[in-house]
Amino acid sequence: MPLPTERENHDNRVYPSFLSQLLRNYIFGSTVAVAGVGGIIVFSTLTIPENEQLTLAAIMLISLLIMIGIELLVFYRHIKPIQILFKAEKPTSKQLKIAYVQTHRFPTLAVKRTFGPHFLGLLLPAIGMAYLCIRLGWLKLPYFYIGIAAAVALMIASMHAMIEFFLTTRAIHPVITYIRNKHKELYFQDITLGGQVLVSIRTKFRLSAFLIGTLPLLLFGLASQIRFDSLQGEGSLDYWKWAGLILVIGIIYSLLGASLLSRNIEDPIHMIQHGMSSVQAGNLETSAADIYSDEFSKLVAGFNHMVNGLREREQRNNQLLQSYFMTLAAALDARDTYTAGHSTRVARFSVQIGRLDGWSDSQIDILHKTALLHDIGKIGVRDAVLLKEGRLTDEEFDQIKLHPVLGENILKQIEPADAMADLLPGVRSHHERYDGKGYPDGLAGQSIPLFGRAIAIADAFDAMTSDRPYRKGMSAERALSILEEGKGTQWDPHLTQLFVDACRKKGHMEEDVS
Repeated sequence: MPLPTERENHDNRVYPSFLSQLLRNYIFGSTVAVAGVGGIIVFSTLTIPENEQLTLAAIMLISLLIMIGIELLVFYRHIKPIQILFKAEKPTSKQLKIAYVQTHRFPTLAVKRTFGPHFLGLLLPAIGMAYLCIRLGWLKLPYFYIGIAAAVALMIASMHAMIEFFLTTRAIHPVITYIRNKHKELYFQDITLGGQVLVSIRTKFRLSAFLIGTLPLLLFGLASQIRFDSLQGEGSLDYWKWAGLILVIGIIYSLLGASLLSRNIEDPIHMIQHGMSSVQAGNLETSAADIYSDEFSKLVAGFNHMVNGLREREQRNNQLLQSYFMTLAAALDARDTYTAGHSTRVARFSVQIGRLDGWSDSQIDILHKTALLHDIGKIGVRDAVLLKEGRLTDEEFDQIKLHPVLGENILKQIEPADAMADLLPGVRSHHERYDGKGYPDGLAGQSIPLFGRAIAIADAFDAMTSDRPYRKGMSAERALSILEEGKGTQWDPHLTQLFVDACRKKGHMEEDVS
């Protein structure tokens, strides 16, 4: 039985991790809002005998158990589409899409569960039991305290709902990423909301700001009403000890809410900024993960659409530029039927040398373009000299030796200038010799540009193996022997040996030469 891969292990952990994260979020939110805020307010505000405190604790415990039972039923219904997805051996496209939308809805569903089974499931039993206990005399509290308790419970539920919303928003991201990757893997298509807004930023900001700013004050006001009613002449020092505790709770809650809210806004902004930086660096293969359900989904979709457009334009420009280079090389070769295809063959041999030496894809691309145009300067050489069938005079050879510089000058006229800048060194230096006796600059060794050294080898090999009007091309083996004899003097020794060994291994490249 084959062992599971690292990716399979990660995929198998996604759903359990999601459930455990939801449980941690629920415990945290309940502890902060219900047990923390609610418990402190109830038991620090009310001055009641110990036996009545036990009665209140029993009411809260029974109500809590009822709430948990109802909430679990609703939670199971909400989680079921996602659970079905992770249980399926090969989920259908429809199942993946339903689970994708349901996962995005989970923060909103968490709010509904908080105000539905969580709030009402706790409040209604608690009110009923409290009313009964007051009537039976087990609790000696005014009946209007039940109304105040209901109002406090509503505000505590609001606190809990906000905390749950923002924590769940972060918890769903791994599940959303898994579903998208699974759909691309199985059906070769991405899933996104396509700009659909499930919860608007305006709603999140307005409700969050309202809760953060007003709930602590409302809680303080309601708790003060109870406290003043029960003070009955107690000292002000005791009152302010209590009041300070309530204020500290309000401040802590406000800081927590503001932190969650700002992080929820900052995360997608940072992700898009990272994508923009990647695009600015020239990486058009980047994309922003569409894992949001608010207006950021539109922003991410717009960013990805922009990058796709840039990528398509870049590909088109590269195709046009490549065609431009091929056209220039063909125009040059057309001047002499005996050298037709020379530039293309030199480009192919040069690329082989670069790959043998392990050059990067970007270097190979520049080398190919440079090799195609290495003889472009021959356009400036008179036909009487360029096409002469016999031996050239010294004066005529001097004219030929000008073509590397002429080629560089021609390419410098092309705008924008940076489009040809990387090609210039190789075009100018492809007739330099490793021993410094070449032209036009008499460069030697490693001071000769790398592209020029590679093209010099390819150019010489093609020249030796091609037919001319005044001679027949020599065999590939003879040309390779000449290259080997001239390594270190005329040609780069390392690159030359790589080329020679590769040619001999492939049968002297007879197919390429033909």
